[in-house]
Amino acid sequence: MSRLKRRQFIQFSASVLTSLGLSQLDIQRQGLRYAKSLAQSTPRKLALLVGINGYPDNPLQGCITDADLQQQLLIHRFGFNPADIVLVTDTTDVKPTRAGILQGFEEHLIKQAKPGDVVVFHYSGHGSQVFDPDSGFPDQLNSTFVPINREVSQKGERAVVSDIMGETLFLLMSNLKTENVTVILDSCHSGGGKRDGGGKRGNLTIRAISGGNDIDPSPMEREYQRQLISRLGLTPEQVKKLRQESIAKGVVIASAARDELAADTPFDGFHAGAFTYALTQYLWQATGNEGVSSVVANVSRSTTQISGTRQVPEFEVKKGTDNARKPTFFLNKSVPPAEAVITKIEGDTVEFWLGGIEPRSIAAFNKGAVFLLLDEHGQNLGVVQMESRDPKNGLIGWGKLLEIRQRNNLKPGLLLQEQARSIPENLALRIGLDESLATGGSRAGLVAIPKIPRLEPTPLGQTEVHYILGRMTEARVQELQKTKQQEIPAIGSVGLYDQGLDLIPGSFGTSGESVIQAVDRLKAKFRSLLAARLVKLTLNADSSRMNVSAKMRIVDGTGKPLDVVAQEFTVRGESPLQQTQGLNQTPAVVPAGAVTFENSVPGLPVGTRVQLEVENQEKGDLYVTVLVISPEGDMFVIFPNNWTAGIEAAIIQAGQTRKIPDSAQQDQFKITVAKPLGTAEVLVIASATPIREALKVLKQIANSRGQRSGPVALEEDSTKAIDTLLGDLDRGSRGGNPLSVSYDPNTRTVNTAQLAALSITFQVVEV
Repeated sequence: MSRLKRRQFIQFSASVLTSLGLSQLDIQRQGLRYAKSLAQSTPRKLALLVGINGYPDNPLQGCITDADLQQQLLIHRFGFNPADIVLVTDTTDVKPTRAGILQGFEEHLIKQAKPGDVVVFHYSGHGSQVFDPDSGFPDQLNSTFVPINREVSQKGERAVVSDIMGETLFLLMSNLKTENVTVILDSCHSGGGKRDGGGKRGNLTIRAISGGNDIDPSPMEREYQRQLISRLGLTPEQVKKLRQESIAKGVVIASAARDELAADTPFDGFHAGAFTYALTQYLWQATGNEGVSSVVANVSRSTTQISGTRQVPEFEVKKGTDNARKPTFFLNKSVPPAEAVITKIEGDTVEFWLGGIEPRSIAAFNKGAVFLLLDEHGQNLGVVQMESRDPKNGLIGWGKLLEIRQRNNLKPGLLLQEQARSIPENLALRIGLDESLATGGSRAGLVAIPKIPRLEPTPLGQTEVHYILGRMTEARVQELQKTKQQEIPAIGSVGLYDQGLDLIPGSFGTSGESVIQAVDRLKAKFRSLLAARLVKLTLNADSSRMNVSAKMRIVDGTGKPLDVVAQEFTVRGESPLQQTQGLNQTPAVVPAGAVTFENSVPGLPVGTRVQLEVENQEKGDLYVTVLVISPEGDMFVIFPNNWTAGIEAAIIQAGQTRKIPDSAQQDQFKITVAKPLGTAEVLVIASATPIREALKVLKQIANSRGQRSGPVALEEDSTKAIDTLLGDLDRGSRGGNPLSVSYDPNTRTVNTAQLAALSITFQVVEV
């Protein structure tokens, strides 16, 4: 998350955050059809949600989903009347043309909102740039929103576009009669940023259409701006000054900075904006009424993890207000957090919206997953077991009512909280084949990859892939040099990238290596990456009902622990951390310069010593495994670490905190941050039931390496170790089943009452 400095505030409001407009009011002739508003308490809550996929030359896939994500959230978590939410998308009666978007703002928001009302405007689609000498930027470029019917004409050597400009949103917001305004923008505000233009990047689509200094806004746009200024009774000079000072109203949240890329991202069964999904999912789970600054800070971590473009969400509030501390949408949430909400009921069959599922865990919600059915007060009304997800939209699920305590209260809008997830037994790692392999290399990849168990070659652009196999090109080397990437692979070498084409350290071989040779060389790496994917499917800090927390401290040269740099805890376990801090991972005060924070993720310099603390706040003992995943994807077990002891070596007793390492516990090792640079992760798996079989396998691995104690590198045994751990968790969940639910035998069940799986992410950085 980036809270902008004053100079940045000026730039943000002058371009990125003032990006809409209107043509002559021919829009009034079209007439949006609104449902009749029901009687409701003050304030009234109005929302206009715009999502555009169907651009003729640059189509997107996730923008309509974004609008749906916001709609379900606003209705079921924030109490919006469905009649007061207007969607303008490819599939609605009013299309997201220039006229349709602006008519929605004029008719639904400006004309209806009264002082004290709540207004939400969301835009997902392409962004671009036009020449604007008053933009406030040295490059004299101003950001725009691109309507689905964008018109481009030539005027001499210059192009003229019908985009909706920056200044216009400021003017439209200024015309609203309420201050409780939230604008959310999920598009590229730089028209492609400084890395690529629009189009594809790996498995992602960038929400940008190229712009530049040779492109002008249309006369229609400038005329409409003059009309809006006239309505406000201001002069153009006064408007310019106001724009440089602040945004017009409320708060504006943007998915990425001006020089960053907003990603249209494939997930497991659907596409969405990386930022919109992360934001709405977080708000489904949030237990308190956090201020916008806190929300964006927390969402930033997820956005960075899933977007693959390093996009950092930003926000700005109106100058002179305390809007940064006010709750999201200026509303206090009055219903419990949830993973899903029921949208349709037919007999004992229910349809539900899975908007509250953490992005990395959604593959674990299929046949066999179990939910508790809750009303708006959190009262348990019954149990729902999932049967399937919609193959065309993975956010829609179907299930059966296993029990219902008050059938007369059964209705759409009831909430679903996770009781148990269901991880497919033979889940695979999907590997995309990059165009840099050329036709022959892609064919070789299609032959070689399936020969490795649980690997699937997958076409790019159709569904989520976990990694991309590609060849290093001269163009990518030049790009990496611009980002000051260290240890750049040789041109012509083959290795792995993430979805957004950030390279996986340590995965590239020598120049000229064939694809078949590279796949064979990467066998152990693939096993480690698959193991990491499997264990991350258990992460459940939002939904676990156990009381467990984890902290990471930096340690000085004498071994003395200093301040906490990151922490995570189980939200529904009523942890004391929740009551005092309200954030899942909250950076604390650390010595100046020792640790930096970007996007709320700590950056630990190479050579930094750290210590972990795992606290068991349960009434019973817990069986704990602590894993570290390096930037290269390699996996290490750092707890338990006594490989001659029995199962007691994995126990943290009730009410106790275990430090790792801890000399008082005869730990004879240190944890020191080392290269390669990149993102690393600590996973804490705490089970209420024994992990006997996993411990046996870990001991075998340690013995094969001649180790009696200390951390163990899993290497080629990583998948076997994690599969065995999941087997232990599955047996514990089935054996301790208080709901008498029948689970699918082809899945691994993880029960929230018996497992807490936490993650702490950090960046390894240069000193």
